[in-house]
Amino acid sequence: MPRLPLGDWVDSGVDWLVGHLSWLFDAIRAVLEGMYDGIDAVLTAPQPLLLAGILAVLAWWLRGVLAGVLAFAGFALVDSLDLWERAMSTLSLVLVATIIALVISIPLGIWAARSRAVSATLRPALDLLQTMPSMVLLIPAMLFFGLGTAAGVVATLIFALAPGVRMTELGIRQVDAELVEAAEAFGTTPRDTLWRVQLPLALPTIMAGVNQVIMLGLSMVVIAGMVGTGGLGGAVNEAIGQLDIGYGFEAGVGIVVLAIYLDRVTGALGTHLSPLGRRAAAKARPTAWSYRPRPAVAVVAVVVLALVAGGLGVFGPGATKSTASGTDIGQGKEIKLGYIPWDEGIASTFLWKELLERRGFKVSVTQYAAGPLYTGLATGRLDFETDSWLPTTHAEYWKKYGDRMEDLGNWYGSTSLELTVPSYVKDVNSLADLKDHAAEFDGRIIGIEPSAGMMGLLKDKVLDQYGLKGKYQVVDGSTPAMLTELKRAYAKRQPVVVTLWSPHWAYSDYRLKKLKDPAGAWGKGDKVHTLARKGFGDDNPEVAKWLKDFSMTEKQLTGLEARIQKAGKGKEQDAVRTWLDENPKLADTWAPAGKAKKEAAG
Repeated sequence: MPRLPLGDWVDSGVDWLVGHLSWLFDAIRAVLEGMYDGIDAVLTAPQPLLLAGILAVLAWWLRGVLAGVLAFAGFALVDSLDLWERAMSTLSLVLVATIIALVISIPLGIWAARSRAVSATLRPALDLLQTMPSMVLLIPAMLFFGLGTAAGVVATLIFALAPGVRMTELGIRQVDAELVEAAEAFGTTPRDTLWRVQLPLALPTIMAGVNQVIMLGLSMVVIAGMVGTGGLGGAVNEAIGQLDIGYGFEAGVGIVVLAIYLDRVTGALGTHLSPLGRRAAAKARPTAWSYRPRPAVAVVAVVVLALVAGGLGVFGPGATKSTASGTDIGQGKEIKLGYIPWDEGIASTFLWKELLERRGFKVSVTQYAAGPLYTGLATGRLDFETDSWLPTTHAEYWKKYGDRMEDLGNWYGSTSLELTVPSYVKDVNSLADLKDHAAEFDGRIIGIEPSAGMMGLLKDKVLDQYGLKGKYQVVDGSTPAMLTELKRAYAKRQPVVVTLWSPHWAYSDYRLKKLKDPAGAWGKGDKVHTLARKGFGDDNPEVAKWLKDFSMTEKQLTGLEARIQKAGKGKEQDAVRTWLDENPKLADTWAPAGKAKKEAAG
């Protein structure tokens, strides 16, 4: 049977939409980002413990004393883990996605409940949304709206839309038909019947749908961290990319706190809004832990908290105006960097973050896989990145996006890609030797991120060139996962073959053998380039010149990588500062403030 080119049709449709409706997507993105920025500004304005107190009062009012105490304890834990801003970013994104999802899903559910034709039409579409793998939704969202908040919101609300429609329809259909007939018999209009009979009685089911929308939205936000939404999802993505179990667990705890709070609060809110729920709550015998204040008392508690916070100055310091100096070239201008979690990429990215901040720029950095990183540059959502291996490793990305980016030159080279084994592995010295030793390595080659250009070369060319296809399975993973497997096998003196490249600090920490490539399957060595979005050089001529003149020796690069490795997760920039203090002339060499200021004045 001939292959149905469904994927090609979808690609063509997406390309057409991007080409002809980009103005619409830009407008939607502006609205979504505006909503997100507004909510995030409100949530991050007070000091963390103040907002934790306000959220605890809300839980106290809805569920009782115990819920309020636990809510405050949970949010205080998030703050103590230094994840407060990320948690509020995630909460903002969930709220924006939930609001939009409910604005769409509840009217659709009402329409479906009143029309079987509409219900039959919507059902397959909802089935598709609920069964489609969530990560697939990120691809069109990223292409239509670029990296960042808007793509995350759109993917999240699409993923979370279906339960709102289904539960609204179900709730209305479950209302006793005799009650509806009685209302109609007394001359009630269909609209009044809906608002005064059906919706109030369907409210518990509808609120269950709201709860499911929020929970699905929260789960999707984590996956959406892959396209640069930040928040706790971004933290989880970073932890996965660097195989940092501790940091991933901390971010997971933050997500659990948000999930439990939102679940309990929305459930209690449904009880308060439903006439049947209020009646049942009134009959229940209260205990000390379930005591709930009157709404007026809750409002007074929030106002008191706000007044006390204002008197103590816990709303955060006001914005301070930066003073110009010889090094304040950027004057607060924002620059966005992206990086792949490769060691030289992490080192060079945080090096330039520190250098640019010393020169007065406001710099943000976000971790991505290779595909989203290049997409972000091509769409202008990122300003530059420092870890493109050209002309070989990242050739496919350059071929696809090169006309929408600026090459600011290479800063390190030449590099090499290789398969590597520990030195204690005998009789395996070249790629050709692997063919007869597949059983020794369990037929596995431990790889890195599947989106890395090196992995494409390995699977499409190197394996074929040396007759290894069918004998070896390339295990996709991440750079940290590969290094962990190497460390584990090395400690036990077990045979292992991994993907590596030079330069890399692993060659100084372990005794390894680079397998020779007599057929030249890996190609000639790459150079590490800095790529920027189109127009970056015109917008930032000083920075572009610094990047074009930038270069590092192998000693400098491996020394900085080692320093960052020892510092640990989250302390990359601290390690860079320490390293620059030990090499005081380098900052002025790579980012010459005086010269740049003089040229700008001229």
